[in-house]
Formats: sequence, structure tokens, C-alpha cells
Amino acid sequence: MTDPVAPHPPARLVVLISGSGSNLQALLDACEDPAYGAQVVAVGADRDGIAGLERAAAAGVPSFVHKVKDHAERADWDRALTASVAQYQPDLVVSAGFLKLVGDDFLGSFGDRYINTHNALLPAFPGIHGPRDALEYGVKVAGATLFFVDGGVDTGPIIGQVVVPVEDDDTEETLTERIKEVERRQLVEWVGRLVRNGWTITGRKVMTK
Repeated sequence: MTDPVAPHPPARLVVLISGSGSNLQALLDACEDPAYGAQVVAVGADRDGIAGLERAAAAGVPSFVHKVKDHAERADWDRALTASVAQYQPDLVVSAGFLKLVGDDFLGSFGDRYINTHNALLPAFPGIHGPRDALEYGVKVAGATLFFVDGGVDTGPIIGQVVVPVEDDDTEETLTERIKEVERRQLVEWVGRLVRNGWTITGRKVMTK
């Protein structure tokens, strides 16, 4: 008779937010299932008084805030953010609506395990107005991209993508909302797959093990 194999402890997630925290909530809900394989161990933000921090508190998850304006130099903010995230020893860091670009210190520590989601099908339409730019260009499909963050703007290796058809009567607001729905599901699905299966990054190619 062989000894039973001890279950792996859940992967440690640190989630970074700037607003309402709807993606954070989706991850918190997913983590309630032990089979998901992850636990949100901390939430970081770049501002006070946001709903996402209330969600963290309601879930009993510790949080921290680092405002760029509280630091003399942007690099000082980056180092402070890096130090706070590192305290929680994350297996994966998730940008869930985090509106600040991290710097060299952060990427040096977490660049191969820091993921972000973008509301366009990269490499098309990077930046903060993905759905608007897609509509103005006249595309027939839009969508969302999950990727590992590098030093560029929405330029890192792609983990997953999901397509959303563009309707003739779409506005920026209606398209954005439909993208958000699939974007959230993609984030939850892939975070689970990454932490359960592991991953490798070779050049621009991301493979799950």
C-alpha cells in the first residue's frame, strides 16, 4: 500500500487593482473552490477609497496602497510596490484593472509571473482605448487578450485570446461591456490553468505544462 500523495498547497495570488474590482471578485469567487488551485493572499492598489479594496476587506484579504504621488520619483514608487508584493511571496501577480505601468524593479522581480488583461485582440489596438479604436477602424471582431507583462505597452507574450463579434449598432460602451464579460471568464480560466499546470515562456510563446 502506498502512502497518499499530499495535496499541493494553493498557489499564491497577489491582485493589483485601481477601481471597482470586478475581476478581483471573480478570482475571489473562483478561489472558493479548492479544486481551482489558488488563493488570493493580498490585494494592492494605487489609490484609496475604491470598491475593490472593500471587496478585499469583505473577503478577509489583506491589502496595501501605494500612490505614485506619495513618492518623489516614479522609480521609488515602483520599488515600494515591488517590496509590498514580494512580502506575500506570490506564485502569480495579476493586474486586474491596475492602471499604472510598473517599472524595472517590479519586472525584474515578477516579469515572468505578472499577467494583465487587455480589451482588444493584441497586437491590434493597444493602450487605454482598445474598443473605441477597434470601432473607429471598422473591425468585424474585437475581443480580449491575456498576456505576460513586459516593458512595453500591451506588448508581452500572449497567454490567451477570446473573440467578441462587433455588432452594426455597437457603441464604445456596449462593445466594452460585452468584452468585459468574456474577458473576466478568460482571466479566471487561465489563472486556474496556469497555477494548476505551470507554464513556460520561450521567446513570445507561452506554453502550459
